[in-house]
Amino acid sequence: MIRLAKTLDAWGTPGFKDILKREIEQMDAGQLPLQQGLSTGSYAIDGNLNAMIIGVSEAAGFIRVTAGIFYSGIIAGCSCADDPTPVNEESEYCVVQLEINKLTAETTVALLTE
Repeated sequence: MIRLAKTLDAWGTPGFKDILKREIEQMDAGQLPLQQGLSTGSYAIDGNLNAMIIGVSEAAGFIRVTAGIFYSGIIAGCSCADDPTPVNEESEYCVVQLEINKLTAETTVALLTE
């Protein structure tokens, strides 16, 4: 379960978006739907996440956040010793929606599609 406790503590303060951005960027890639958001590669790489906060709103008991995630993916080859396919990182981007419970800081993340 994802808990964004620092973000919840910062709710309503001027530093809210910066703290939220930092907590998203420190998440493990497996906690975000990066694999499902791939557009170029076939495998999402963990590390070097960069978040952009697009919007924040308040709903009944939740803080709803729309964020853009910049990350990298690769086109995975067969991993054979003689595989000529170079492993190049590809830039990827997806948009997610986070819902942060205002009592527990438990957070759900969903991929938003166009």
